[in-house]
Amino acid sequence: MKRAIVTPDKHFPFEDKAAIKVLCKAIELVKPDIYIDLGDTGEWESVSHWQWKKKKRPPLEYQLPFVVKEIEDVNKGMDIIDKSLDKAGTKERHFCEGNHDDWLNMFAHENPYLKDKMLVKHALKLKERGYKYHKIGKMLKIGKINFYHGHHFAGVHHTRNHLIRLGGNVMYGHHHDIQQSSVTHMDGVKSAWSIGCLKDMRAEANAWLGNREHNWQHAFAIVDFHPNKNFNVTVHQIVNGVSTVDGKVLRAK
Repeated sequence: MKRAIVTPDKHFPFEDKAAIKVLCKAIELVKPDIYIDLGDTGEWESVSHWQWKKKKRPPLEYQLPFVVKEIEDVNKGMDIIDKSLDKAGTKERHFCEGNHDDWLNMFAHENPYLKDKMLVKHALKLKERGYKYHKIGKMLKIGKINFYHGHHFAGVHHTRNHLIRLGGNVMYGHHHDIQQSSVTHMDGVKSAWSIGCLKDMRAEANAWLGNREHNWQHAFAIVDFHPNKNFNVTVHQIVNGVSTVDGKVLRAK
């Protein structure tokens, strides 16, 4: 049997530090064979198109230092997780690009001479880190379950919508909430999982919400893959910096 740890939206440098500490403890405890990052690893506020909706974009020479700083910050966040993956001996690593990550790609394509450094796969040194890169929207299939960022289908019952549209097992992030739907077909049960987020959920860290309430939860998933390609999923919610894995309590402090 092989085990995978799957992580949703971290939005470095706006991650929830306690949740990341719990995740790292889980990695070092479980020692997964596979690690899957579901994207929106960075916030990429410096290249967000939303901030220029009501004002003129500044010259590139003004914007570029902020982009470089954010690239450094996101890399530092990935370094924290990679350190635990190295301790755990996890060799197989996957990066499923998210829509926020793609903002950096768009910026690089707008300034072609930056593409060698600022496409996400280059900026985050994915090859050097040992990650297999999966372009935004592409499914990573392992056994009988698919993984991707989660932005294709929305709605209140987005896991149900994924099942109806895809017709197969899928796990994703993007929506920042924990949700599961299952249906039984003639060839067996199919399920969709939304596994929350790992970002800072406080209002002051999400000013763009305008103090609206949200339905977000901190979590990560463990997937056990059996030799016959069947699998079992456990979603581990992190509440106030505490979770449990394999009967052990993991605390951020």
